[in-house]
Amino acid sequence: MSNNVLVLIFVLQLNIMKNFLLSSIGKKVAMALSAIFLMIFLLQHFLINITSVFSEDIFNMLSHFMGTNFLVQFILQPILIAGVIFHFVMGFVLEIQNRRATKYEYQKTRGGANSTWMSRNMIWSGLVILSFLILHFIDFWIPEMEYKYIDFMPDDPNRYHHELVEKFQDPLKVFFYCFSFILLSLHLLHGFSSSLKSMGTNKAYTSSVKTLGYIYSIGLPAGFCFIAIFHYLTH
Repeated sequence: MSNNVLVLIFVLQLNIMKNFLLSSIGKKVAMALSAIFLMIFLLQHFLINITSVFSEDIFNMLSHFMGTNFLVQFILQPILIAGVIFHFVMGFVLEIQNRRATKYEYQKTRGGANSTWMSRNMIWSGLVILSFLILHFIDFWIPEMEYKYIDFMPDDPNRYHHELVEKFQDPLKVFFYCFSFILLSLHLLHGFSSSLKSMGTNKAYTSSVKTLGYIYSIGLPAGFCFIAIFHYLTH
């Protein structure tokens, strides 16, 4: 097969992918994939953080590994940041499109007849979560970058637990942290099942998906709140 034919096939494939991503279904699938990716990250983040409750050594070990591993720091971390940005931008785009597609006023005023409160307010809970993520980056990620790559402080594998505990000594910070996770729970209650539905989950598993969604959407945010309150009350 000649190079010209290969180039033509590649261009056609790019065109098909572009048209799909620009379509309504394509955007929903892309949104769902980014949501699933972020939910997997959130679970991993929780599994590491919960160890701070029962073992300072394990938490320090895991945090040090995540903080010094090249793959995590320079490949997965940029992918995560890109995923967060993509998810929120795509969410705003879909929200604008949905609002423009609303042709009849009664659909706006009687939205509760066809949708849940969570689904109608995803954009608002998303905005609060986005503001929390920005503050979270400022509070945790930026100091970490300064420590390692600006101040060039010596490597200390035992500093992570103490730093985490210190972050949760301010009651206002703990309150906002927990409030943000309550909104995240509401966001996930719709987003979990919605993302899997967009990926074409078999209707036979609808009940199981809903149950799993409730466990994840309520359990995980509650777990993060527990971690913050635990360290606030015990230190």
